[in-house]
Amino acid sequence: MTLLSSRPSRPVEPGLLSRALEVAGRLANDATDVITATAGRGAHPATLDSPFDWVTDTDRILERHTRRVLTAEFPGIPVVGHEFGADHGADVAEYRWVVDSVDGTANYVAGVPWCAYSLALVDASGPVVGVVADPYRAQIYAAARGRGARANGKPLNLVDRSGTAGAIVCTELARKGPWPGMGEFIERAAAAHAGVRVLGSAALSIAQVALGHAAAAVLHSYHEWDVAGSVAMAIEAGAVVLDKHGEDAALPTDGLLVAAPGVADEVLGWWQETVGT
Repeated sequence: MTLLSSRPSRPVEPGLLSRALEVAGRLANDATDVITATAGRGAHPATLDSPFDWVTDTDRILERHTRRVLTAEFPGIPVVGHEFGADHGADVAEYRWVVDSVDGTANYVAGVPWCAYSLALVDASGPVVGVVADPYRAQIYAAARGRGARANGKPLNLVDRSGTAGAIVCTELARKGPWPGMGEFIERAAAAHAGVRVLGSAALSIAQVALGHAAAAVLHSYHEWDVAGSVAMAIEAGAVVLDKHGEDAALPTDGLLVAAPGVADEVLGWWQETVGT
């Protein structure tokens, strides 16, 4: 049985936690208003090296707004963003903000109601504060180290599972398509009577575990800005966070598994078997 995270909890000054939660929540509300007002309505994507790696004016506008507010409210804490990269010194700073203004841009452009705004304050131990806006469901998910996780102010406490039969497991495509072993992973899940869903937002995939909608989420590869906010939420709700090798790490460099504790070993086994770990 995989145990709940045993990683040491690095203390954070309470005033910083409170201010970070308040400002991040305000920015998430701003993003909700912009995304719901513009999704699928004349957005003009600019394709990068993948046909579905899109950037819109909304991505850029929201990230600029986020950077302006964070720079004013937290001078000296660098920002790392999907659209405009990392501020100078972000790799060595005690804290850094990471933001993805629209996680699930292809869905956003098409008007498919499944995308998110993700913002987190991160230190060397992982997420300190995380906020994820789920605009289409009018939900703001927020978490802070040692203070728990909430959905629109309601506390979240993950209910454990004893098995995966009848459960949903989320995953996402890699940058250019299915990740190696993804088809076999889906087959392993089906053999265990679990259903795999690929919905197009890494942040919301992980959030489903914290919310109790999914038993686990597996991301074979990811960017920190996609997941830091929802990983904070999952940890505080009581989920297990592991890398591909089963090592306990808040933001592992080699893939990411977020799961209810009772099914973490089972889903990790599917993943390891299909990628040859």
